[in-house]
Amino acid sequence: MSKEAMFTMKLEPELRDAFMAEAEASHRPASQVVRELMREFIERQRQTREYDVFLRAKVDSARAQIASGQYASDADVEARFAARRAALRAKVGGADA
Repeated sequence: MSKEAMFTMKLEPELRDAFMAEAEASHRPASQVVRELMREFIERQRQTREYDVFLRAKVDSARAQIASGQYASDADVEARFAARRAALRAKVGGADA
């Protein structure tokens, strides 16, 4: 990849000095470290946006189901899972005998 663009930024001298010292301690040029940080930032932002789209779709789907009456009450869910727990306990209890 061609490295023809320049990036100039203002920062505190203490931050710059600490960054340069850490880059040197890791035996890497500061520009390489900055490029890596930029790539990581870009990837995190993309993942965040993708997750936001995914989550929004899930919420919209759930809201549509609720609006159309396709949901179970809390009592129904509790009863179903109580029955499942009882069946699993009976199965495990029967396997031990």
